[in-house]
Amino acid sequence: MAETENGAAAPAQPTPPQMKILGQFIRDMSFENILAQKPVEGEVQPDVQVQVSLDARKRGDDKQYEVISKYKVTSKNKGGGETLFLLELEYGGIFHVDNIADEQLHPFLLIECPRMLFPFVRRIVSDVTRDGGFMPLNLDNIDFIALYRQTLLQRQAAASQAEGDKVS
Repeated sequence: MAETENGAAAPAQPTPPQMKILGQFIRDMSFENILAQKPVEGEVQPDVQVQVSLDARKRGDDKQYEVISKYKVTSKNKGGGETLFLLELEYGGIFHVDNIADEQLHPFLLIECPRMLFPFVRRIVSDVTRDGGFMPLNLDNIDFIALYRQTLLQRQAAASQAEGDKVS
C-alpha cells in the first residue's frame, strides 16, 4: 500500500479495465444485387432497414473472447416495395479482456467490443454497396447499450412465456 503525506496507508487504486483487439475478421458475407437481376420500373427511392444481432463466447484462454456482430441490411424501393439489395455480414473480433468483474463481463462484451469493431463494419458496408453499383451506404451509429437492453428484455419475455407454457 502507498502512504499519504501524514504516513497513513492510502487505499490501493483499483486496476482499470483493459481490452485489446487481438484480431478481427469477416466470418461470412453475402451481397445480392437484386436490382441488377430484375430491374424496377419507374423511380427508385431506397428504404434501408438494418438488423443487428450480437453473440460472444469464451475462447480457450481464460481472458480471450470472440464477439460476433451480425448485420442484415435490406434496401427496398419505397414505391413498390421491391427489394433492391440484400447484404448480410458476420464480423468478428477476438478480444483479450482483463480486470472486468464477472457481473459486468457480459454487457462489456456485447456493448464495448462491438462498439470498437463498428467503424470497420461501416467501412465494409460502404465499400460493398458502392462496389455493388449503389450509393455507398454509411451506417448510422448504433446504440449498443439500447440494443443490449432490448435483447435482455426479449430474453426475459421469452423465458416468462416458456414458463407460462409449462404451467398451462
